[in-house]
Amino acid sequence: MEYIIENEYLKVTVTTWGAQVKSVIRKCDGVEHVWHADKAVWGYHAPILFPFCGKLKDGKFETDGKTYEFPTQHGFARTSTHSFVSQTENQVILELTDSPETLAIWPWKFRLLSIFTLENDTLHHTLTVVNEDRDPISFGIGYHPAFTVPFDSEHTYADYELRFSETESPLCVGTAPKGLVNGTAYYLGSNIRSIPIEAGMFDADSHCMVNLQSKTLGIYEKGTGRGVVCSIESFPYCLIWSKPGVPHFICIEPWNSLPSPEAGDHKWANKPHAATVAPGARWSTTLSTSFVR
Repeated sequence: MEYIIENEYLKVTVTTWGAQVKSVIRKCDGVEHVWHADKAVWGYHAPILFPFCGKLKDGKFETDGKTYEFPTQHGFARTSTHSFVSQTENQVILELTDSPETLAIWPWKFRLLSIFTLENDTLHHTLTVVNEDRDPISFGIGYHPAFTVPFDSEHTYADYELRFSETESPLCVGTAPKGLVNGTAYYLGSNIRSIPIEAGMFDADSHCMVNLQSKTLGIYEKGTGRGVVCSIESFPYCLIWSKPGVPHFICIEPWNSLPSPEAGDHKWANKPHAATVAPGARWSTTLSTSFVR
């Protein structure tokens, strides 16, 4: 199912498959900013990552003496069908709850609320984890929205750049080639405010930046000021990613946790988590994305 919220600035479509933002159209110029999930390139729009970000070592984890197989990355929320909760003109709420299928691969009871709210030219996406279990639960969580470049047929990807709100020397956690934190690090630049979008910039996979000082990171069209700008100040990690070669989209991915360490063990309790939540308690995070001109 799909649900539409809109105001004078934006028309947003949300789908229950993965609780993804499927479409954001800016009304002043009709531009569609969300990647259309072409399966020949990458078949997602804006997946949410839960109950972990990235990969697990050897595709499994252990807890309470049991081993759970989980060969895919980013958890199960992105491929689950979420249920409708409520809708107003500028807000829609979806939820995912535990089920026999989730308990077979992640043995805790939970509710995951996805709250999408429009405010002028900004879309807020709040994820709230509610612990419905008898025990504390630990989890990882993050965002993975993909924004189409170029914005229109008059431009190419080379007309765009990633722009920080502050001067940065972006330090990145090494995860290549296994997608696991491997203890290495590198810099994307020194004292920079922008990164040009270029072919091949993701040939070695994503870049996981840590300890950024910027409040925002955006994709900007050079010379016009049009942009898609994500608020990243409350996140410890922010990734940028696209498929290898010529980029058809750029993902800006604020994460609250990391993949498993390559040299670590399989114990769930030792995996990098966003939070540990007591029974009956809840924890929230919000990604705010502005579509500016």
